[in-house]
Amino acid sequence: MRTSKPARQRVSILGVFAELLITAGVLVILFLGWQLYWNDAVMAASQSRAAEAISRDWIAQASPEPTTDAPVDPAAGYGDPVVAGAPRNNTPFAVLYVPRFGETYQRTIAEGTGTNVLNSPDSGIGHYPGTQMPGEVGNFAIASHRSANGGGMHLINELQLGDAIYVQTADGYYTYRFRDFEYVAPSAGEVLAPVPHQPDATAVDRIITLTTCNPLLSTEERIIAYGVFESWQPISAGPPAELAAMLPAA
Repeated sequence: MRTSKPARQRVSILGVFAELLITAGVLVILFLGWQLYWNDAVMAASQSRAAEAISRDWIAQASPEPTTDAPVDPAAGYGDPVVAGAPRNNTPFAVLYVPRFGETYQRTIAEGTGTNVLNSPDSGIGHYPGTQMPGEVGNFAIASHRSANGGGMHLINELQLGDAIYVQTADGYYTYRFRDFEYVAPSAGEVLAPVPHQPDATAVDRIITLTTCNPLLSTEERIIAYGVFESWQPISAGPPAELAAMLPAA
């Protein structure tokens, strides 16, 4: 008796195409995972090291406070804050510390908000050109990615009323206190005015404005965090007490 062989199943073009699509989808997911998590972590570590190096250099170069019979009382303040001139594009000039973002959080602030700054392994925080400098009357406005490329403002939504926002420059330490949030469209440039939303008003306060995308993994809108200036002290006087624990060079 003759037995017939089972018919060989023909592979259709549609089936091959479907498998290729599945494979491509898996590769895309893996790439996104690498981009958003692994690459993000690597970039964050690189940006943190760069910020620490700049901070150490400023502290090392600072002259110590002169010893007198009547030393300056930090509680009494050091007068009006020193305000530096705006640097050239992509030039680092400050370091940002936000204890709410973690004890090891530190990022270099450079001039400009292009990809050469926001995607840089050495900075990650950009200063909006034309807005004020640290300690200046008006609006010191900065930007960073929420996710990827170091995610400099990944935890911005966790800020709480009164949280410290420290900015260190070659001149000193500037302390701001978080006040409130605002959610705006990406085109809402009025938040960068010296008096946000009041471009014709004369500024009398010193504020800091942090901007980034919202929600996570989206550019649909912007989340804005405002802080108000509290105090400043020169590098030679040492950092504020809360910040001291975050500064290895201190």
